[in-house]
Parts: sequence; structure tokens; C-alpha cells
Amino acid sequence: MKKNVLIILLTLLISNKMTAHYLWIETNNNGKLNEKQTIKVHYGEYTYGVIEKVNEDAFKKVKNFTLWIIDPSGNKQKLTTKALENYYEASYIPKLKGNYTVFLNNNKIDVIDYTQYDFGIFKTHYHSTANFNVGGVDNENKTFNENGIVVKRISSSSDKIKLQVLYKNKPLVGNELKIFVSDLWSKTLETDKDGMVLFSLPWKTKYIIETTKKEEVPGNYNGKDYQFIWHCATYSIIHNK
Repeated sequence: MKKNVLIILLTLLISNKMTAHYLWIETNNNGKLNEKQTIKVHYGEYTYGVIEKVNEDAFKKVKNFTLWIIDPSGNKQKLTTKALENYYEASYIPKLKGNYTVFLNNNKIDVIDYTQYDFGIFKTHYHSTANFNVGGVDNENKTFNENGIVVKRISSSSDKIKLQVLYKNKPLVGNELKIFVSDLWSKTLETDKDGMVLFSLPWKTKYIIETTKKEEVPGNYNGKDYQFIWHCATYSIIHNK
């Protein structure tokens, strides 16, 4: 038993040292016309219970994100956020029935040198997405990340969901996708020929989806050279049906 606990602790230490952290969005699946929809932005590792505080170094390094919403008619609006203890918060009042897409983009992160972990020197590009519906009207979910990777909700039912992974607006084939819930549970899938994945939602809980892509293009950011861009996209689901 002690040996198992030690292995878990070592795994946590290694994971925290590596760039396993990610940004994700949380918002209720269902909104109401003319009523405030609250949106939260977290940074950490959900499955390990790690949620960083906004005034500490880890979150400060990724704070230069922008948060947007796309309404059912396709109009895009930038949201204003305020810092709370362990997340940033925004709000929005929906005026139309249909599916809304909330997305976060952060391409303003300093270059990281992980050569000591055999990972290289890279620049990070985070993108996060969540959806909510108002009034039960269904329309196509919009996405917006022409320079990176994004997860798009295609369809869902009470116990299943189909997602598509796009990279620079094209389906990303054969890419690994991870599903996380709390208490260290995770599952790994691979996108099909259309960049799609279909999976079950067996529990009423929060699911965080993560997928990454290495863009082998060197460059320079803020005076520092990097070997590649590490794209990381997340998609969150609060399943309460």
C-alpha cells in the first residue's frame, strides 16, 4: 500500500514538473434567455485535483488569454474577465435561443526550455472551448482557431457525445485525445479519418477533454528562440442529465 502511494506521489511530482497543466472553461450546459450565464477559467490538472490560484506564479504565466463567445447567429463577442481566488470569471446574457460557444485563446506565453526532460525548447499555444444551449434550439456549434488546434462538439445525447478535432480548420486524423474526470480516472482515444471521436458519458460529473499537437516550426518569441510550437486544446463537459 505504501509503495502504491509513493508511486502516485512521484507521478504527481513528475507531472507537475512537465507541462501537463492546461487551461479549461467551465459553464453550465443550459442557459436561459435574458439571464446571466457565468463562465469560469481554470488552470491546473483537473484529474489530480490541482487548481492553481490566480495570484501565484503558475497561473500568472498564462494569464494573458482572451475569452470570447459566439452566439447562435455566428456573432463573436469578447468577454471581460475578473480575477477571483482560483479562477477568472466572466458573464454573458444570452438574447437568442440555440447553441453558444465559449472559447479561450492564449498565444502569448513565454518560451519554455524542457531539454532536461528530452522535450525541447518550445512555445505554447492554449485553446479551450465549452458550449451551452438556450431554449432547446439546436444549431451547429461554431469554433474559431485558424492558427491552432480546437475541439468541436458535433452531437450529443443523454449518455454519449461526438467531438471533432480540427487543426488549422482541417480534421486532425489519428491524433490522441484524453478524457479526464476527477480522482485520477482517464481514458485515451484516437481520432478517426474525419478527426472524430465518439464516447460514452457514464457518470454525472465534469469531463475535461485534452488533445495536443506539435507544430515543428522554429521561431522566436519575446527575444527567445524555440524549436516548435506545442498546441494544447481542451473541451469541458458538465454532464448532469
